[in-house]
Amino acid sequence: MTSCIRSIRRSASRISFIAAICAMASCTTVPELGGMMDRGGTSGRKIVVSLKSQKAELYQHGKLTAVAPISSGREGKQTPVGSFRVIEKDIDHRSSLYGNYMKNGKVVKENVDIRKGGRPPGSKFEGVPMPYFLRFTGAYGLHAGNVPGYPASSGCVRLPNRHAKRFYEAVKLGTPVLVKR
Repeated sequence: MTSCIRSIRRSASRISFIAAICAMASCTTVPELGGMMDRGGTSGRKIVVSLKSQKAELYQHGKLTAVAPISSGREGKQTPVGSFRVIEKDIDHRSSLYGNYMKNGKVVKENVDIRKGGRPPGSKFEGVPMPYFLRFTGAYGLHAGNVPGYPASSGCVRLPNRHAKRFYEAVKLGTPVLVKR
């Protein structure tokens, strides 16, 4: 009889262990933006970018604290849509793709995409300045830049300088970024 009880207890322990593993496997380890809580030191902040209205909003604990006009990706160079997080902050970032070829301090070829065409002999690539850069995925981020009132960037989200600075200073690595149509 005791061996039967031990066998039942072992089976019950195994079932409890398997149930606990299944419960943990269904847990979400990254919170959804809708119910953003202060996890990972983000101070309850999140950024919401609306491509339709060309605006970026900064929230703290569900309260809107800043709104900025933006310029998102133009036709053929759309800004990615989805839920992201700030994965890099760089106050004086420069593009690694777009800029000018320079030689002896002078521009020899301007407004280049280094993936297209060749580099003029003896020149050096200098990326376009992207101050207050907040990378949220791949090569995309929010940064200070020209905001003409319509989508005009190569995919990043441009903000006026003073707004870019405010967003940069307000957020930390891990801050949620929601980009919606």
